[in-house]
Amino acid sequence: MEFPVPDFLGYALLGGVGVALLAGPLGCFVVWRRMAYFGETLAHSAFLGVGLGLLLHLEPMIGVAAVGAVIAIVLARRHPAEGLAEDTLLGLLAHASLALGLVVLAFMEEVRVDLFAYLFGDILALRPQELLWIAVADLLGLALLAWLWQGLLSLTVHEELAAVEGRRVMVLRLAFMLVLAVFVALAMKLVGILLTVSMLIIPAAAARRLARTPVQMALGAAGIGALAVALGLMASLHYDTPAGPSIVVAAAGVFLALRLMPARG
Repeated sequence: MEFPVPDFLGYALLGGVGVALLAGPLGCFVVWRRMAYFGETLAHSAFLGVGLGLLLHLEPMIGVAAVGAVIAIVLARRHPAEGLAEDTLLGLLAHASLALGLVVLAFMEEVRVDLFAYLFGDILALRPQELLWIAVADLLGLALLAWLWQGLLSLTVHEELAAVEGRRVMVLRLAFMLVLAVFVALAMKLVGILLTVSMLIIPAAAARRLARTPVQMALGAAGIGALAVALGLMASLHYDTPAGPSIVVAAAGVFLALRLMPARG
């Protein structure tokens, strides 16, 4: 007996898996380079991107990616000795852009904005057009990461040594940050601004338990992210829970299950 899958559920699964594929290798570098706070800054800035996108009559996803790109460029070009500690600057940018985004949205009284959907995602409302955006971003993002893989690994191991070896440190750092900004724009629709970074951190942290090489960890993180999307959507459908948070809870459950497994010798 066949059980037809509703279109909205199929779109949600495809979109979620697509985002998970990009989140896997990206999340590994976020974990290795301890850039979770940078990811949070990009996520908070998404509100400003949404506001500007609606103000300029653009797709909000484009506005989020554009604002994230500007922040990435500012941070990538910043010299460590310019006065502000990095965590202070990240905190300033995160909360200032979040507040400014809310102010911009408040001025647009003619536009009705579902803040809950932006905060916690609305994966079940994915449209074919947005799936196309995800597919294009996946192809470009994964191709760029594959091209820069060795350079990013060198940068992660030792930045100064990478520069001595002739790696273009600034270009590598900026390229990675730009891909991360695009990911935030994609993931916002799935799990929302508040939970976006969890899609980077949790699958990568879970995959570390099983992996012996960086490539294995990247592939494992992508697989665990895709599994979390499927489990979260199933739980959401069965228990009538919010889809985005359900995906994150599923990812956390996989992480916990792997942590409880005996370590391999």
